[in-house]
Amino acid sequence: MIKGKTGSLKPIINGLRFESRTTLKNVISAIQGYEVKDDVVYFKGNKVAELYQKNKLYKNLLEPQGVDYKKIISKRLLPDDAILILKDEILFIIEIKFQEVSGSVDEKLQTCDFKNQQYTKLLAPLNISVKYTYILNDWFKKDEYKDVLSFIKSVGCYYFFDELPFDFLGLPKP
Repeated sequence: MIKGKTGSLKPIINGLRFESRTTLKNVISAIQGYEVKDDVVYFKGNKVAELYQKNKLYKNLLEPQGVDYKKIISKRLLPDDAILILKDEILFIIEIKFQEVSGSVDEKLQTCDFKNQQYTKLLAPLNISVKYTYILNDWFKKDEYKDVLSFIKSVGCYYFFDELPFDFLGLPKP
Protein backbone atom coordinates (compact mmCIF):
# COMPACT_ATOMS: atom_id res chain seq x y z
CA MET A 1 0.00 0.00 0.00
CA ILE A 2 1.27 3.44 -0.87
CA LYS A 3 0.84 6.02 1.87
CA GLY A 4 -2.05 8.34 1.05
CA LYS A 5 -3.43 6.08 -1.71
CA THR A 6 -6.30 3.66 -1.52
CA GLY A 7 -4.82 1.35 -4.12
CA SER A 8 -6.82 -1.41 -5.73
CA LEU A 9 -10.20 -2.19 -4.23
CA LYS A 10 -10.29 -5.60 -5.91
CA PRO A 11 -11.42 -8.31 -3.55
CA ILE A 12 -9.47 -11.48 -3.08
CA ILE A 13 -11.29 -14.74 -3.58
CA ASN A 14 -12.43 -15.33 0.02
CA GLY A 15 -13.52 -11.89 1.15
CA LEU A 16 -13.74 -8.16 0.94
CA ARG A 17 -10.30 -6.57 0.69
CA PHE A 18 -9.76 -3.35 2.63
CA GLU A 19 -7.11 -0.71 2.39
CA SER A 20 -6.64 2.61 4.10
CA ARG A 21 -9.38 5.24 3.72
CA THR A 22 -11.98 3.10 2.01
CA THR A 23 -15.56 2.27 2.86
CA LEU A 24 -17.54 -0.93 2.87
CA LYS A 25 -19.69 0.55 0.11
CA ASN A 26 -16.66 1.09 -2.16
CA VAL A 27 -15.25 -2.36 -1.46
CA ILE A 28 -18.55 -4.14 -2.19
CA SER A 29 -19.26 -2.02 -5.29
CA ALA A 30 -15.98 -3.16 -6.81
CA ILE A 31 -16.96 -6.86 -6.72
CA GLN A 32 -18.38 -8.44 -9.84
CA GLY A 33 -22.00 -9.46 -9.32
CA TYR A 34 -22.54 -6.91 -6.55
CA GLU A 35 -24.18 -3.53 -6.86
CA VAL A 36 -24.88 -0.87 -4.22
CA LYS A 37 -27.75 1.57 -4.79
CA ASP A 38 -28.80 4.01 -2.07
CA ASP A 39 -26.95 1.93 0.55
CA VAL A 40 -28.79 -1.27 -0.45
CA VAL A 41 -26.55 -4.16 -1.50
CA TYR A 42 -27.67 -6.37 -4.37
CA PHE A 43 -26.06 -9.59 -5.53
CA LYS A 44 -27.06 -10.58 -9.06
CA GLY A 45 -30.13 -8.36 -8.73
CA ASN A 46 -31.28 -9.74 -5.36
CA LYS A 47 -31.30 -7.55 -2.26
CA VAL A 48 -28.94 -9.12 0.28
CA ALA A 49 -27.88 -6.37 2.68
CA GLU A 50 -28.16 -2.75 3.74
CA LEU A 51 -25.30 -0.39 4.63
CA TYR A 52 -25.25 2.15 7.43
CA GLN A 53 -22.48 4.65 8.15
CA LYS A 54 -22.36 6.95 11.16
CA ASN A 55 -25.76 8.66 11.70
CA LYS A 56 -27.47 6.65 8.95
CA LEU A 57 -27.83 3.80 11.44
CA TYR A 58 -30.27 5.96 13.36
CA LYS A 59 -31.86 7.89 10.50
CA ASN A 60 -32.37 4.98 8.10
CA LEU A 61 -32.75 1.93 10.36
CA LEU A 62 -33.76 2.75 13.91
CA GLU A 63 -35.98 5.85 13.59
CA PRO A 64 -38.17 4.46 10.75
CA GLN A 65 -38.83 1.42 12.98
CA GLY A 66 -39.81 3.63 15.91
CA VAL A 67 -36.68 2.96 17.96
CA ASP A 68 -35.65 5.95 20.10
CA TYR A 69 -32.04 5.36 21.08
CA LYS A 70 -32.34 7.77 24.06
CA LYS A 71 -34.71 5.31 25.75
CA ILE A 72 -32.19 2.48 25.34
CA ILE A 73 -28.65 3.88 25.58
CA SER A 74 -27.38 7.16 26.99
CA LYS A 75 -25.19 8.25 24.08
CA ARG A 76 -25.36 7.77 20.33
CA LEU A 77 -22.67 5.48 18.92
CA LEU A 78 -21.52 6.13 15.35
CA PRO A 79 -20.09 3.13 13.49
CA ASP A 80 -17.43 3.61 10.81
CA ASP A 81 -19.50 1.21 8.75
CA ALA A 82 -22.27 -1.29 9.37
CA ILE A 83 -23.86 -3.92 7.17
CA LEU A 84 -27.16 -5.60 7.91
CA ILE A 85 -27.29 -9.07 6.38
CA LEU A 86 -30.98 -9.46 5.65
CA LYS A 87 -31.30 -13.26 5.57
CA ASP A 88 -29.68 -13.64 9.01
CA GLU A 89 -30.82 -10.37 10.60
CA ILE A 90 -27.28 -9.69 11.80
CA LEU A 91 -25.80 -6.21 11.88
CA PHE A 92 -22.05 -6.25 11.53
CA ILE A 93 -20.50 -3.14 13.03
CA ILE A 94 -17.29 -2.66 11.05
CA GLU A 95 -14.58 -0.49 12.55
CA ILE A 96 -11.63 0.05 10.22
CA LYS A 97 -8.40 0.76 12.08
CA PHE A 98 -5.27 1.27 10.00
CA GLN A 99 -2.19 2.60 11.79
CA GLU A 100 1.31 3.57 10.80
CA VAL A 101 2.39 4.91 14.21
CA SER A 102 1.31 4.34 17.83
CA GLY A 103 -1.63 6.42 18.91
CA SER A 104 -5.16 6.57 20.26
CA VAL A 105 -6.34 3.56 18.24
CA ASP A 106 -4.45 1.38 20.72
CA GLU A 107 -6.96 2.27 23.42
CA LYS A 108 -9.97 2.33 21.08
CA LEU A 109 -9.49 -1.39 20.44
CA GLN A 110 -10.11 -2.00 24.14
CA THR A 111 -13.63 -0.51 23.96
CA CYS A 112 -15.17 -3.24 21.81
CA ASP A 113 -16.88 -5.05 24.70
CA PHE A 114 -18.74 -1.94 25.86
CA LYS A 115 -19.70 -0.90 22.34
CA ASN A 116 -20.83 -4.41 21.44
CA GLN A 117 -23.09 -4.46 24.49
CA GLN A 118 -24.50 -1.03 23.65
CA TYR A 119 -25.22 -1.91 20.02
CA THR A 120 -26.78 -5.20 21.14
CA LYS A 121 -29.16 -3.34 23.47
CA LEU A 122 -29.91 -0.80 20.76
CA LEU A 123 -30.84 -3.39 18.12
CA ALA A 124 -32.69 -5.77 20.46
CA PRO A 125 -36.12 -4.14 19.84
CA LEU A 126 -35.73 -5.06 16.15
CA ASN A 127 -34.56 -8.63 16.91
CA ILE A 128 -31.31 -7.90 15.09
CA SER A 129 -28.13 -9.56 16.37
CA VAL A 130 -24.84 -7.66 16.43
CA LYS A 131 -21.28 -8.69 15.62
CA TYR A 132 -18.73 -6.01 16.46
CA THR A 133 -15.80 -6.40 14.09
CA TYR A 134 -12.49 -4.68 13.47
CA ILE A 135 -10.64 -4.60 10.17
CA LEU A 136 -6.99 -4.03 11.02
CA ASN A 137 -3.84 -3.58 9.00
CA ASP A 138 -0.53 -5.37 9.56
CA TRP A 139 0.53 -2.76 12.15
CA PHE A 140 -1.56 -4.70 14.67
CA LYS A 141 0.27 -7.98 14.04
CA LYS A 142 3.10 -6.76 16.28
CA ASP A 143 3.74 -8.68 19.50
CA GLU A 144 2.67 -5.67 21.56
CA TYR A 145 -0.93 -6.21 20.37
CA LYS A 146 -1.22 -9.87 21.40
CA ASP A 147 -3.03 -9.06 24.64
CA VAL A 148 -5.55 -6.67 23.10
CA LEU A 149 -6.26 -9.05 20.20
CA SER A 150 -6.80 -11.86 22.70
CA PHE A 151 -9.13 -9.56 24.68
CA ILE A 152 -11.17 -8.73 21.58
CA LYS A 153 -11.87 -12.41 20.99
CA SER A 154 -12.46 -13.16 24.67
CA VAL A 155 -15.37 -10.68 24.86
CA GLY A 156 -17.12 -11.98 21.76
CA CYS A 157 -15.88 -9.41 19.29
CA TYR A 158 -13.99 -10.11 16.08
CA TYR A 159 -11.04 -8.86 14.08
CA PHE A 160 -9.54 -9.55 10.69
CA PHE A 161 -6.46 -8.26 8.92
CA ASP A 162 -7.13 -6.34 5.69
CA GLU A 163 -10.00 -8.60 4.68
CA LEU A 164 -13.54 -9.43 5.75
CA PRO A 165 -14.41 -13.01 4.73
CA PHE A 166 -17.63 -13.62 2.78
CA ASP A 167 -18.30 -16.69 4.93
CA PHE A 168 -18.09 -14.64 8.13
CA LEU A 169 -20.61 -12.13 6.81
CA GLY A 170 -22.85 -14.72 5.19
CA LEU A 171 -22.70 -12.94 1.84
CA PRO A 172 -22.75 -14.94 -1.39
CA LYS A 173 -19.36 -15.45 -3.01
CA PRO A 174 -19.04 -13.95 -6.49
